[in-house]
Amino acid sequence: MIQSRQQAHISSADASAVPAVPNSSLVSETVAAAAHRIRAGGAIGSGYVTAKDGAQIFYKDWGEGTPIVFHHGWPLSADDWDAQLMFFASRGFRAIAHDRRGHGRSTQTTTGNDMDTYASDVTALVEQLDLNGAIHVGHSAGGGEVARYVSGAAPGRVSKAVLISAVTPHMLKGPGNPDGVGIEVFDSFRNAIDANRAQFYLDVPTGPFYGFNRPGAKVSQGLIQNWWRQGMAGGAKGQYDCVKALSETDFTEDLKRIQVPTLVMHGEDDQVVPIAISSLVAVKLLAKGTLKTYPGLSHGMPATDPERINSDLLAFFRS
Repeated sequence: MIQSRQQAHISSADASAVPAVPNSSLVSETVAAAAHRIRAGGAIGSGYVTAKDGAQIFYKDWGEGTPIVFHHGWPLSADDWDAQLMFFASRGFRAIAHDRRGHGRSTQTTTGNDMDTYASDVTALVEQLDLNGAIHVGHSAGGGEVARYVSGAAPGRVSKAVLISAVTPHMLKGPGNPDGVGIEVFDSFRNAIDANRAQFYLDVPTGPFYGFNRPGAKVSQGLIQNWWRQGMAGGAKGQYDCVKALSETDFTEDLKRIQVPTLVMHGEDDQVVPIAISSLVAVKLLAKGTLKTYPGLSHGMPATDPERINSDLLAFFRS
């Protein structure tokens, strides 16, 4: 784990011995403060954990208190949760978000881009950060990751779960899922990644993801550009493979095994993951599920309406 290597390195010398950068006293003070916090056992805000196969998984770790682990959607990164991380870290929670393998700052893996390995990576994160009684929150593909991880988590590791606009229980149309989304839709995603990923990653947030294609929508160029930035920071191969993972994985049995209280949240105008085939079905499979829907809100509602989403999350966390 990179954080452990940092700890071993910094703790071997007195923080006061860190050489000052010329005309940059603020930098040396920051380094010294970080060294002190590491020696005292405090988090330094971000780092990496090592997965079973050696992949490096980037994470942010802000605040102190009950841990909340945020799982991002495709093809984004932990940065998509910044509005939630800032909110909960300032309200007595330890807010954590990681970049899925193949995404963001994590290793651009060519193998292991599947839900079982994603869940294994979360296990590595939880164990190396020693998280107990954590709340796991997943958006879109991250909701599938939450379902797969939580359903098999070690006793005591998880206290609650939240699925937001999640791909659970099963996205792909088939004999057992006649109302699902056709394979041609997901093939079009893969073809677009192959042909011109940069343009595709502008088209998605400009159009259906945030509902900016709806008449009268208040378009945010900042959200569009931030979506593109996050997507292009990841690896094309990992993101290509993730399309299969999020669309073809059946989470039905995972949902049935989850025994912790689970909040299911979904925008009623979600054009990416239709609510009728996802959350309306998923909540019925959960032993302790609660459904909350949002008229008029899009797939990307944690970013477009963070005040509403954060308020409802806080109420659930404190219940």
